[in-house]
Amino acid sequence: MRPTLRTLTVSTALCATSLLAAPHALAEVETGGWQSVSPTYTEQERGCGQIDGLTFRLTCSTASGDQRAERRYATYTGGTRQFEGYFRITSLSGTRISLKQTFHESGSGPYFMLAVERGGRLYAVHGGTTLSNAGTVGATVRVNTVHQVGAEHRTYINGSLKHTYASPGGSFYDKFGAYRTNSGNGTATVEWSNVRFWRK
Repeated sequence: MRPTLRTLTVSTALCATSLLAAPHALAEVETGGWQSVSPTYTEQERGCGQIDGLTFRLTCSTASGDQRAERRYATYTGGTRQFEGYFRITSLSGTRISLKQTFHESGSGPYFMLAVERGGRLYAVHGGTTLSNAGTVGATVRVNTVHQVGAEHRTYINGSLKHTYASPGGSFYDKFGAYRTNSGNGTATVEWSNVRFWRK
């Protein structure tokens, strides 16, 4: 039996819908009940920090002062939040540059910071735990953080769980870009892409 035009149209529409839905379904690193959200953000350029779209630069090798180029997203309280983004370091003459932060706004400040050392080591600034050696110049790295406020913060690198950290309650926000840590210095250029957020 030959399919009618209506059958072909419905089948084509269903296939197109499946293709469009696939990236979203595969994006979350933990399953179950995620709702896509689009929080607002502000940009922060301080010292020698420069932002051009999703490219973040520290143009000086200064090892003191506030050197940053970051996006700061809206505050959240309670529930579970997931961040996803891909970064590619295109140049790194410096070292110990923070790439992604979960900031404890109502508490102690930078609660979780993912940073990179020259050579590609990705580490948690607080505690110094090595998460991966994937952060080499030119490599694209996927980062997911899943934050259960008042319970736990989990960090995934390229889809694999690499770090867990107990979480207090309170208000938090996400930041990413390029930021000189207390023991770091530029220069650095980081390109981010495909940034997404979910909640449940």
